[in-house]
Amino acid sequence: MKYRRLGKTNMKVSVIGVGTWQFGGEWGKAFTQAEADAVLDQAKESGINLIDTAECYGDHTSESLIGSYVARNRREDWVIATKFGHHFHGHQERTQHWSPQEVLSQLEASLKALQTDYIDLYQFHSGTDEAFDQDELWTLLDKQVQAGKIRHLGTSIGSNDNLHQTAASTRVNSQAIQVVYNRLDRKPEERVFPSCEEQDLGVLARVPLASGYLSGKYKPGAVFPDNDVRNRHDREQTIQRLEEAARIRENEVPAGMNMATWALAWCLKHPAVTAVIPGCKSPEQVIANAAAAKYVSDLHKQAWKD
Repeated sequence: MKYRRLGKTNMKVSVIGVGTWQFGGEWGKAFTQAEADAVLDQAKESGINLIDTAECYGDHTSESLIGSYVARNRREDWVIATKFGHHFHGHQERTQHWSPQEVLSQLEASLKALQTDYIDLYQFHSGTDEAFDQDELWTLLDKQVQAGKIRHLGTSIGSNDNLHQTAASTRVNSQAIQVVYNRLDRKPEERVFPSCEEQDLGVLARVPLASGYLSGKYKPGAVFPDNDVRNRHDREQTIQRLEEAARIRENEVPAGMNMATWALAWCLKHPAVTAVIPGCKSPEQVIANAAAAKYVSDLHKQAWKD
C-alpha cells in the first residue's frame, strides 16, 4: 500500500480507501455485521486505513457497522471520514438538514453510531451554495473542532464543477474536497483540481470506477438487475458509458491488466488526487482495489498528460 498526505490535514491516508455507501443497503444487498467485518478485516490486511461513510447511508446504518468493527479494533489505526446534511427515509428518499442545531444533532448521532469520541474528517455533504454560505454553520463546526469532536473539516461537492464551494475552502477551514472523478468524468480537471492544488487541499475521488462501468465486467448492451442502482441512470447515458468504456478498454488499458485496477491507478496519477474511495461488497473486491496501489508511484511521477 502507498500513503499520501491529505492536504493541509497532514493525515497520512492510504491511496486506496473503502467507500461504504453499499453498507447502507442501496446496492441491492443488506450487509450483516459479519460481512462488513470481513470487508474491513481485508482492508486492514491490505494496508488500507481510510474509510469513507455518511450519516445517510441508511439511517446511520453504514456508520453503525463501521463503529461496531472499529470498537473491536484499534481506533487510532483508522482515518474515518463521514458527512452531514441529510437524513435517510428509505431508498431514494433523503431530506436535507443544514441548520447549525440540526448539524450538531447529526454529529452527535454519528459519533454514537461510530462508537468514537472524534471524527477524522467531517464533510459538508452535497449541499447547495446557499446552505454552504452559512457563517453560523462553520462557526459551529469550528467550535466542534476546538472541542476535539472533529479533527478536520471537508467538503463533498455535489457537482464535480462546484468552484464556489471549492474556492471558499480555506475561508471556512475546509481542508479536503471529495468529488466524482474517473476516466469517464474528467470535469474536475478544469477548475476544481487547480483550486485544490492552489489551496493545498486533500482530494478524495469518489465513484472512481464510474459506478462499475470501468470495472471491466460489462459490455455494451449489458442489462442490470431490477434492484441495481444503475437502473436509476438515464438509459441513453448508460448506453454511451458502456460503449465508451469498451473503447477505453480496447485502446488504453494495457494487455493483461485488470480494468478496475487500471481505472483506480488512472485517477491516482493526477497530482491533485490524494486517494480514491471505491465501494466494495466483498473481501475479494478489496484485494482487487488495493492492487492498484502498486502502480501508483510510477504513474504519479509522470507529467499529467491526456
